Order: sequence, then C-alpha cells, then structure tokens
Amino acid sequence: MSDPNPLKKKGSGIAIGISLGLSLGVVFGLTIFDNLALGMGIGVAIGISFGVAFESSNSKKDD
Repeated sequence: MSDPNPLKKKGSGIAIGISLGLSLGVVFGLTIFDNLALGMGIGVAIGISFGVAFESSNSKKDD
C-alpha cells in the first residue's frame, strides 16, 4: 500500500525547502541585490534551514 502522506519520507522536507529557497533567492537576487549568484546562495541556505525545521516538526508529530 502507498503512504498517504508523501511528506513523511525522509529528506522530502529538505528538498522542498531547497526548491522554494532557490526560487525565492533568484527573485531576490535579481531585484534586491542585482546579483543572481548571491541571491541563489542565500536562498539555498535559507531553504535548507527551513527544510530541516519542517522535517524535525514532522518527526516530533509522528512520535
């Protein structure tokens, strides 16, 4: 049987965080910093931190 909640898979929170952080980083990098690479780096860092937070909150709810 398939798992009804795909976010319970390990690593999916980090993947979602990276994708959202990278996309927002590109937007902010082009508009605010006028430097795409700087925005991408900041976006990935923020995305990873949010992804780890999402995963830890999901694991606490499962326990």
